[in-house]
Amino acid sequence: MSVTITVHKLEASGREVLAYRTRLLARDVDWVRVEGIYERPDVDFYGLTIRRGDRMLETFYSNRWYNVFAIHDGPLGALKGWYCNITRPARLEAAEVFAEDLALDLLVYPDGRTRVLDEDEFEELRLPPEEQAHARDALRELQDMGSQRRGPFALPADESAPA
Repeated sequence: MSVTITVHKLEASGREVLAYRTRLLARDVDWVRVEGIYERPDVDFYGLTIRRGDRMLETFYSNRWYNVFAIHDGPLGALKGWYCNITRPARLEAAEVFAEDLALDLLVYPDGRTRVLDEDEFEELRLPPEEQAHARDALRELQDMGSQRRGPFALPADESAPA
């Protein structure tokens, strides 16, 4: 039996900007991994193109300041890379995930290269200094893991348990 999880993407202010349904793959006390199919218009992020129908394996953490989306070409295709959102720790409920996006993003390519996105939008949020520090630390952690192919970037992208 397939369990449906609704993911709620929120702005830093807490306002919902997007909600979508996914399928639960695995969960533990402080993380949940879901599978979704990208259903929005195609978008290109510096050579990593996300297309309608791409498979997204999304990991949300209640104890980390980010989430990680492994992007696959279509439902069964090859790994294209990872899109990481810097967020406040997610609120994980039985059938819902709430993630407050802090604008700062990181692309991790299959070869380990990384690219930071939306730093200007992050600065415009004017977050409290403690939250800015958590966000910057999370970005550095993701950059290190991505470039060294560790953590969520070392796993085959369809593994159920995150690193």
